[in-house]
Amino acid sequence: MSELEIRPTIAADLPFITGIYDHAVRFGTATFELVPPDLAEMTRRFDALMDGGFPYLAALLDGRVIGYAYAGAYRPRPAYRFTVENSVYLQPAIHRRGIGLQLLRRLILESEARGHRQMIAVIGDSANAGSIGVHSRCGFQMIGTHPNVGFKFGRWLDTVMMQRPLGEGASTLPAAALRADPE
Repeated sequence: MSELEIRPTIAADLPFITGIYDHAVRFGTATFELVPPDLAEMTRRFDALMDGGFPYLAALLDGRVIGYAYAGAYRPRPAYRFTVENSVYLQPAIHRRGIGLQLLRRLILESEARGHRQMIAVIGDSANAGSIGVHSRCGFQMIGTHPNVGFKFGRWLDTVMMQRPLGEGASTLPAAALRADPE
């Protein structure tokens, strides 16, 4: 079996990442997007995350990108600045091999290293047992379900909300919070 490599995403990975996400949009319910973004839009999103200092990881087997994960701002308002939302996507043939679990574990470490204190998972479709299971194995707790908030493929879909503390979580004030709140 090939060895899995997880590393920071580079611009050359984006065509492969775009293809993985295209499939997720067209055939899955993990994302509620209805039209797959093109490479230019995926590059814009990548650049925005990089400019924000967020982690963006690629998973490779035999030098080929087979999955990716990133954390981004949970919400735009400054009070949320220590909370991130995660995303993990894999090629369909790679599901159920533990790669998503490894990507998420590494993403948690990378987010902690950047000083984030909470990670939120917004999981599309309450029937997405694989994603719910991976998040549970990584220490996420169920915080609620928004029933019937999305409509895709001719049916109503739920979103499942899960949350995990990062590092010291809410047990201490982050160093950046000791300075004045940003305006």
